Amino acid sequence: MAALRNQLRLYLVTDPELCAQIGVVETVRRAVAGGVTMVQLRDKHATTAQRTDLAVALKAALQGTGVPLLINDDVVAAAAADADGAHIGQGDISTAQARAILGPDKILGLSCETPQTVRDVDPLIVDYLGLGPVFGTATKADHAQPTGFDGLARLIALSSLPNVAIGGLKSDHINGVMSSGADGMAVVSAICGQSDPQAAARAFDTFKPEGRP
Repeated sequence: MAALRNQLRLYLVTDPELCAQIGVVETVRRAVAGGVTMVQLRDKHATTAQRTDLAVALKAALQGTGVPLLINDDVVAAAAADADGAHIGQGDISTAQARAILGPDKILGLSCETPQTVRDVDPLIVDYLGLGPVFGTATKADHAQPTGFDGLARLIALSSLPNVAIGGLKSDHINGVMSSGADGMAVVSAICGQSDPQAAARAFDTFKPEGRP
């Protein structure tokens, strides 16, 4: 579990539109060189076949880095690409169904936006929680009511599972995220679409995993 907490420290969620100039694969490659510790492939408009193909390309780019690749909302693509796991939301398939498709050894993350959704999580099925949104964000138009850092801390206190804060987060928010007790922070536009994804990732250097130089 300690290893997973470290992998969640700087969690990049991809956005194909923001990454259009240099592409998702190259954005990820540069961001990981700058310190990203986990990558989630998120493309709401792609087909499962398209997500699978992109996941295979991302796996090749991540080979040797130790950075896990997860796929958002598509456990079938995650299984087909032999990705490291998947992340699902409350409106997707059940966590039991997702675990059955992924198998016991893959990482399964679940978005939780309210105290009740955190309390309902089965820690024998789910590996980590995505908590928020901390702030409103244009990269997810249908997001729930933002929690702010106080609300984030209340959600974190309800579960011993590893967690990552998400929703409108930038490098300016590192102190707030750390003070809330989160294991990590997920970012989208803070790295995707930036002219230098490697430098953008390095802006989160003070949130680097323990033991990382």
